[in-house]
Amino acid sequence: MRGLTDKVAIVPGGATKIGVAVVEAFRSHGVKVVVADIDAANGEKLQGDGVKFVKADLRSDADLTRLVAETKEAFGRIDFLVNVAATYLDNGAESTRAEWLEALDVNLIGSVMLMQAAREELKKNKGAIVNFGSISARVAQTGRWLYPVSKAAILQLTRSQAMDLAPDGIRVNAVSPGWIWSNIMDNLSGGNRPKTDKVGADFHLLPRVGEPEEVAAAIMFLCSDEASFITGTDLRVDGGYTAMGPEGAVAAIPRLID
Repeated sequence: MRGLTDKVAIVPGGATKIGVAVVEAFRSHGVKVVVADIDAANGEKLQGDGVKFVKADLRSDADLTRLVAETKEAFGRIDFLVNVAATYLDNGAESTRAEWLEALDVNLIGSVMLMQAAREELKKNKGAIVNFGSISARVAQTGRWLYPVSKAAILQLTRSQAMDLAPDGIRVNAVSPGWIWSNIMDNLSGGNRPKTDKVGADFHLLPRVGEPEEVAAAIMFLCSDEASFITGTDLRVDGGYTAMGPEGAVAAIPRLID
């Protein structure tokens, strides 16, 4: 990938499974990385060899200002923001006002505040932002309101950011993963990957859940010079989830004939 070596990325949520894959992918391309997360125990494990950990909460403007300052102090520049961090807090129709505000603050607003704090550096270096959408942004899912709504908002945010940051030379895109072997999948299945693949097979044209590294590879492309004329778009890393309609991967017409 052209245009990655010797650049600097900030990865909020870098201590998660997908975040770690993003960090490792950046490292393999010669990018220095600042991992920002509230999970200090796992974040600190990533430090070393061009990776710095900063404990930071996306809900805190002071933390974000400090994050940008520490990144510049450590590595001298900022080229990429990859907004992995998210909360899965969601009680559907029963979600309280406080829960709505919490979900939007973490999943949406925090990334905007980080962009504001890093904008001058991104402008100086003609940088790129990658936001995290989701398949949940495009379909209704039983009992889930907060997460899908916040992800749908991120896709609109991506278009709006791309429009207004283009004069600064900053490209903004999104990735929308399908079911990925992530922290939430690990927790929900009790660490049972074969079971997760079996369930996920029903919802993806490629009959399995995705690997974190597959999402990371798409992000590397969007940050690189290979994507120099791509902005305001969403790359679906979803194994065909959103291509599949309600009929699934089963022939429906024969059911009418029988």
